[in-house]
Amino acid sequence: MVLRVMRWKTKSRIQNTISLLPSSLSYATYYWIQRHFGGLRKVSPIRRFEAAVSTWRLIKELGHDPTNKVFLEVGTGRVPAVPLAYWLMGAKSTATIDLNPYMRAELVADSLDYISGNKDELLKVFGSFVDKSRFEYLLNFHKNAAFSIDAFLRLFQINYIAPGNAADTKLIDQSIDFHTSYTVFEHIPPGTLNAILEEGNRLISDDGLFVHRIDYSDHFSHSDKEISAINFLRFTDSEWNRYAGNRYMYMNRLRHDDCLAIFESAGHEILLARPDVDQRSLNLLRQGNFQVDDRFKAKSESVLSITGSWIVSRNKGPVNV
Repeated sequence: MVLRVMRWKTKSRIQNTISLLPSSLSYATYYWIQRHFGGLRKVSPIRRFEAAVSTWRLIKELGHDPTNKVFLEVGTGRVPAVPLAYWLMGAKSTATIDLNPYMRAELVADSLDYISGNKDELLKVFGSFVDKSRFEYLLNFHKNAAFSIDAFLRLFQINYIAPGNAADTKLIDQSIDFHTSYTVFEHIPPGTLNAILEEGNRLISDDGLFVHRIDYSDHFSHSDKEISAINFLRFTDSEWNRYAGNRYMYMNRLRHDDCLAIFESAGHEILLARPDVDQRSLNLLRQGNFQVDDRFKAKSESVLSITGSWIVSRNKGPVNV
């Protein structure tokens, strides 16, 4: 059975079972399943490149120049595609940190194969933001050098930290200009999120920005189209933990207003928030036959139907008395 069309409760059972294995065996087993039956059968960096371009565009929209600046990415994933994209647009370097050592050299190599074979498509993704000399350098690296993950990370100025703790990075004070993530914060417990932002306050330069994309949807709905993007709001915390309380699918179920409050509690000023309202979810809530758990009943239909948002903020710094 193909995982990407698998019913969500079946996928939950598989993930919960694999998560019970010793860590090294668990990671290897889950990767094998994804590689042979799931989303890793074909590797493309386009979605992550698009995320990096959106981040870059927002930074420029708010009057900052990201060229030759230092980025931090929370949540690397399987391939450090976002840091590579930052470099291709002119970043100085990126530290990318992940709780789990998910990166795989063979997937990085496959991504480079894709880039070399789809140059025109990739250039359209970057548009005017691409540094064409750097893009050519990447193509020549892929063409002329035997692939080495160490060489890849070194040449494209990527500091990969995994396993790592984004709430205690050990990086130098004020050593980064932009603190970023893409669809990662929804997988982190609220208290840890606050700690990550406070650590970011230590790391960020005086005029630096936090740029984060958060996916508030039920991630099981990404592959099981029979359920809505807010399906998981029906369950109590204990019920939901039985389905998704594992290392591969933990979702904190925070809503947009909750996340804004966490940013503000970390001493941030929200400079931009662009929430996406899912019409199907809004219709379900308005029809009155979709019951949410008590945890969410005090929230408005418009808040509950937000399934994603960009949030850009800055650290207001200490208050002068």
